[in-house]
Amino acid sequence: MKRAVALLPLAVLAVLGVLFATYGLHHDPHVNPAALVGKRLPGDRLPPLAGGAPTALTDQVQGPTLINVFFSTCAPCEQEHPALLALKAEGLRIVGVAYKEDPEKTRAYLARLGDPFSAVLVDRVGRASIDLGVTGAPESFLVDSHGLVISKHVGALEPKDADAILEQAQTLRR
Repeated sequence: MKRAVALLPLAVLAVLGVLFATYGLHHDPHVNPAALVGKRLPGDRLPPLAGGAPTALTDQVQGPTLINVFFSTCAPCEQEHPALLALKAEGLRIVGVAYKEDPEKTRAYLARLGDPFSAVLVDRVGRASIDLGVTGAPESFLVDSHGLVISKHVGALEPKDADAILEQAQTLRR
């Protein structure tokens, strides 16, 4: 009996090794979960950065809208900022969701880099981001005029990504 108890940790370690090796060898780390694509945007109510009563995320959708989850100390968020400004210049409505952030830090960030957003909502506790399926900032969701999530982009938007989003938005307007 003592021998079986002594070998138990070794057996557990061997089983875990097989499981990790099997999963690790066959798991694509580039797979981005997009559970909301093809579904309606969650109706979470968030306070606007500008102040006022909480508003539903769905109420911010006016025609094709890009929902962008970001925070001020996120390097990829800063990297994608020029692409967001370019999308705004092309007429795309962009709604920012400040993820787990002090509103003062968000204001300073937007004052420093420019404000590409038509509205910014504050997700202080991260609940709306969880409902959106956010795995890390930045993440962007293209939503049609009925609140249906058309696509999801994980990570910083590069110019080519912004071009693809703009093309999708223009298709939605037709």
